[in-house]
Amino acid sequence: MTFFKSSKHQRLLWSLLLLSVGAAAGFGLGIFCGAEPPVGCRESDLTPVPDESFVSPASASSVETSPEPMPEKWVCLTFDDGPSKTTPDVLSALNSAGVKATFFVVATGNNDKYLPLISEAAAAGHQIALHSASHEYSDIYQSADAYWKDIDLLKERLSPYVRADGLRYLRFPGGSTNTVSRRYGGRGLMQQLKEEVTAKGYAYVDWNVCAEDAVGGKPSAGTIFRNIVRETGEQTQCIVLMHDSATTRTTAEALPDIIQWYKDNGFAFLTVEQAVPLPTT
Repeated sequence: MTFFKSSKHQRLLWSLLLLSVGAAAGFGLGIFCGAEPPVGCRESDLTPVPDESFVSPASASSVETSPEPMPEKWVCLTFDDGPSKTTPDVLSALNSAGVKATFFVVATGNNDKYLPLISEAAAAGHQIALHSASHEYSDIYQSADAYWKDIDLLKERLSPYVRADGLRYLRFPGGSTNTVSRRYGGRGLMQQLKEEVTAKGYAYVDWNVCAEDAVGGKPSAGTIFRNIVRETGEQTQCIVLMHDSATTRTTAEALPDIIQWYKDNGFAFLTVEQAVPLPTT
């Protein structure tokens, strides 16, 4: 299957690189900004590369013979780099609005006391997904082996709080088209990792809307809201990158207005697993 080819979606075909599900079929998103807290959404860390092959998104709860139709307009709210002291406020805003989100979590050793929040989020119906154990580029991008050791360590640290072996969605620190990884593992590392992720039955997920909430200067809630509205633009299928790290308190403050804006504009809220299919192997 190919993604929408009509003129209505021409802009989407260029900017919406959401997820790769195989060597010959990708749906990758998020060519605009990196995901790491030290630089926030820095375009220089990513190389925009349009992908000519797409697959249409599918609901994780769909029945094979009768898949549920996707809403015309949908948005996935995603949060990187938690849990942290910010996460309870994020969960409160989501739960009050009746919205489910996806959390790409870390377990660095510095956020151990917040890891029980992962169980709380999962119990409330939010999706838990993998990000990194260390989030240290110089370590995880040394080699493919180093990357997978980091993921294995993350799953080990998450196992008391969620069924870690069942987590099949991940987000690369910096996104799947980051260039900073070349400093440590060479130019071919990200392509190798993407192929290995797919071969192992994982799905990697980027974004096409960036809150720019992890940049320096600690942007206000109003600035974060305006960033999201601006980057959403005319797009009708969005994965929004936000953070629930210790330094992004204003993201939680902006969240009620962000949710209301998407509701007012007719968007359905999905988790990533509802919007993005796992690779078929």
